[in-house]
Amino acid sequence: MSFDWLVIRSQVISFRIDRRVPLILLSLAVAIALAMVINLGRGEYPISPLDIVKTVLGIDTGNPDHAFVIYNLRLPRTLVAFMVGVALAISGTIFQGLTRNPLADPGIIGINAGAGLAAVTVIILFPSVPIYTLPFSAFAGALLMAGLIYLLAWNKGSSPILLILMGIGLSAIATAFTNLMITFGNIYDVSNALVWLAGSVYGRTSEQVFSLLPWLVIFVPLALTLARHLNALNLGDDVAKSLGSRVEWQRGLLVLVGASLAGAGVATAGNIGFIGLIAPHLGRQLVGANHEGLIPTSALLGGVIVVMADFLGRTLFAPIELPCGVVTAAVGAPYFLYLLIRNRKK
Repeated sequence: MSFDWLVIRSQVISFRIDRRVPLILLSLAVAIALAMVINLGRGEYPISPLDIVKTVLGIDTGNPDHAFVIYNLRLPRTLVAFMVGVALAISGTIFQGLTRNPLADPGIIGINAGAGLAAVTVIILFPSVPIYTLPFSAFAGALLMAGLIYLLAWNKGSSPILLILMGIGLSAIATAFTNLMITFGNIYDVSNALVWLAGSVYGRTSEQVFSLLPWLVIFVPLALTLARHLNALNLGDDVAKSLGSRVEWQRGLLVLVGASLAGAGVATAGNIGFIGLIAPHLGRQLVGANHEGLIPTSALLGGVIVVMADFLGRTLFAPIELPCGVVTAAVGAPYFLYLLIRNRKK
């Protein structure tokens, strides 16, 4: 099989991507735009796609309610859904590359559980704190969990298999403490925590958009910059060292980036599971395993999946609204079982 590569080099960065990647990214960008228009138009107050485009472009539609519904009610939650999908998908891609295991996911190996425990602690014990502190607390929880996993898996170097096993064990412990917090918390705060844990973008406003945006602005470019190092680590430590990689330093930095993105995503929308599992798998089928093309492809796939999950959650059983985390779990859990069975047969 032959590959046609597009090589981009400078003194700072170096990229080598399949020539299919730009076309696929463009196609995914169009799909995301269509998904957002669909999500903005459906609801108790339907708006036509043409009026949505006019409103977003600042063109008067003759109905002042359009701007209020779009900008105050629907656009913020749609943007949050897309941004959270991007964060979780990149995090999943990083951890799958680090562990060299296609079944790794920030939710499965415990990163989301650590972020969730920290965020629930803040919601229940400190309910009056500003909303922008939630990503910081979840980031701290995710980073602490990642650090513990990394430390406990250390045996004259970090083992990818031990990283997964330790993550599963610590995830169970974090989940137990989360349930303990919910059991003894104030009923009103517990209700907020339970809704948040289900994984939902309901009621998200521009405040959540701007609290999540800095995390993406910082860590998404950093993930893209580290993609070539992730390619080397994915070949195994011995091969990476022979290529001149500082294995533990680069692995630690990638863990930091993956934990940061997972923590910020979980803090903003709760525990939306399986995005970090599904998006990288679909991305590999489209562009292959090279992380310089896989990371941006997985990011856009994760964004469109969460946007569509939010749309389905709002419309399938309307007026009852399902959290998008329930929708992704309904799709992701069978997909996870399918991957387990397929890998077992290999």
